[in-house]
Amino acid sequence: MQLPLDPATTLRPGQAADASWPTALDTPPAGALDLWLLRLPGPWLGTAALDETPLDGQERARADAFAHPFDRAGYVAAHLTLRRILGAYLDAAPGAVALVREACPCCGGPHGRPAAPGAPSFSLARGAGLVLIGVASTPVGVAAERPPGVHTVAEAARSLHPAEHREVMAAPVVRRPAVHSRLRVRKHAYLKGLGAGLGRSPALDYVGNGGPDTPPWPAGWTIVDVPAGTASAAAAVRGRLTVRYDVRRLDPEGLAA
Repeated sequence: MQLPLDPATTLRPGQAADASWPTALDTPPAGALDLWLLRLPGPWLGTAALDETPLDGQERARADAFAHPFDRAGYVAAHLTLRRILGAYLDAAPGAVALVREACPCCGGPHGRPAAPGAPSFSLARGAGLVLIGVASTPVGVAAERPPGVHTVAEAARSLHPAEHREVMAAPVVRRPAVHSRLRVRKHAYLKGLGAGLGRSPALDYVGNGGPDTPPWPAGWTIVDVPAGTASAAAAVRGRLTVRYDVRRLDPEGLAA
């Protein structure tokens, strides 16, 4: 259940709850965020029989381009999950969901935010052995990844905002991968919410922990960390979240044909 938040309360997710695969969903109201999390264990991916009928031609071509069977199965599982979730919001069969791309805000090309006519705003992240989907009434982005190795952090952190780079390097060495990964997924979620993706430099916007003179989020956006086990995950939504949000965990067995 989503409960009102006092404006001064730090946003935290509700207790992550197992959820049955939905068949009918209401569009999230203003100030709310729906998050759906599906873990894809390697053994399950290697044996799952997935019905690819709902996928469109472009998705099938993308799936067939993967060289490794596990990568292909992960992509198929992620897009079947997305179609199932969006179908529940649209009261439509998964195969009837039309997936399109909005114009890129950087260049106007057809590779901006993903969209589905009639559906609320959504974002899909696939990585670190999981699928994360965010749905909101305003633009939303989600991202997930595994923390990098300690030896790669110092160089990788240079691509972040200067203040974020300082936060990473100020952490104890063993904590730097986790700090770096948390900042990266926040940044990627925000850039996906903008529709720009990596077409916008990750050094431009600050999404760290903030300070007396530094707000933690870009103006007009709310960014939240998403509990995802050993992975780092985050969601960014335009506007202010005024209700608690739940991370609804889905059972991969419900996806198998």
